[in-house]
Amino acid sequence: MNNGILRFADRFAALGHEVRLDIVRRLLAAHPEGRVAGELQLDLDIPASTLSHHLDALRQAGLVEQRREGRFLRYRAVTAAIHEISSFLSDDCRIHGVGIDGSTAADHRVSAAS
Repeated sequence: MNNGILRFADRFAALGHEVRLDIVRRLLAAHPEGRVAGELQLDLDIPASTLSHHLDALRQAGLVEQRREGRFLRYRAVTAAIHEISSFLSDDCRIHGVGIDGSTAADHRVSAAS
């Protein structure tokens, strides 16, 4: 399998858990500042060890970045990686002749002729 596909598979796997998807959504909403781990823990109401596990999985997939600020860890969504996922899906759909909205190239030819 080519490395590009493997990278996307890893990213989709990381996003496949509901808590991780929620973390990414919260970090995107707080972009560009991000959130400190304690804030995320309070919002998600999960143990610190569980949050740490999920954040590590997202970091390893390249979806979030971590920065130490004194005794706190701040996390930010890697928007370039999120954009790559979106582009991967839309480009793959175009290659197979189907738009994101489910339309096909034939649908567009019919509507353009009308």
